[in-house]
Amino acid sequence: MTEPLISVRDLTVRFDTYAGVVHALNGISFDIYPGEIFGLVGETGCGKSVTGLSLLRLVPPPGEICGGRILFHGQDLLTKNEAEMRDIRGGRIAMIFQDPSAALNPVFTIGEQIELIIRQHHPVSREQARRRAVETLHAVGMPEPERILTTYPHQLSGGMQQRAMIAMALSSGAELLIADEPTTALDVTIQAQILDLLTHLKQTQGIAILLITHDLGVVAETCDRVAVLYAGLIVETGPTASVFQAIKHPYTQGLLAAIPRPGSHGQQLQSIPGTVPSGLNPLPGCPFHPRCGFAMDVCRQHRPDLLPTDQAHWVACHLYSDSPLPNLGEGVGVRAT
Repeated sequence: MTEPLISVRDLTVRFDTYAGVVHALNGISFDIYPGEIFGLVGETGCGKSVTGLSLLRLVPPPGEICGGRILFHGQDLLTKNEAEMRDIRGGRIAMIFQDPSAALNPVFTIGEQIELIIRQHHPVSREQARRRAVETLHAVGMPEPERILTTYPHQLSGGMQQRAMIAMALSSGAELLIADEPTTALDVTIQAQILDLLTHLKQTQGIAILLITHDLGVVAETCDRVAVLYAGLIVETGPTASVFQAIKHPYTQGLLAAIPRPGSHGQQLQSIPGTVPSGLNPLPGCPFHPRCGFAMDVCRQHRPDLLPTDQAHWVACHLYSDSPLPNLGEGVGVRAT
């Protein structure tokens, strides 16, 4: 069996603020394999972006990774010194963000920025770096890549800026691309093009992608496997088809039930009541129990373990038994508002 490209084990992240310690990630574990798109999904405040930043050891102060391991090719990134991490960041692991205009340097051309990354990670001449920049821009579907090299970020549309960011990741030979809400700021047509590009890169170049999103539709169409994150914990994970077709956790069910469907015009949309609990004062038991229509006394007292339900499909829920939850596909279990 193929070895994971990156293995995260019991990752714990805290933020020491004036208000107290915020528990952002509470011991999450997952693997990402070469040539797959792994989706990380959940509401705002669940810890998705902190997870992506943790893989590059870029959690901003006052945040701190205070437990766990991040094994990249079997080597723990948490034991690397800063010089070693600089070689890995942007070289072997790259990240693209929700707003590419904020990530690109406005005073340098696209070509200068891509060539700089190439020369930081590879001993090549300026001319060789320029040729490689043209090749990578072409690989991400940029029209007239030679002209794009001479343009500044503000001269490009949002979709082209995002393609330029992806080109930077490819130019350095990244094995893992962390995509944090890469389509949120784009219109629907451009979103589809960027997602098609990510899928194409996975298939043609074997790059692994961690796709961070709140959009379950994006996950369903793009990801090979998915993990559902809630209050800093993974509550359900497995192959995308298995998670979507055999829902096990009430939170996952609530997310799916909240998606508008064709023919639902005039019908009240379902929603999950309440909000993600504050990381300042973690709840005892299952963090989802205040919002769950199935909550029992055990849910309020004991945090459920993440356990397998079948081949590679895992769930953290006291309600789980050998049979699926009743009528989960019909929106039962989460109180509608």
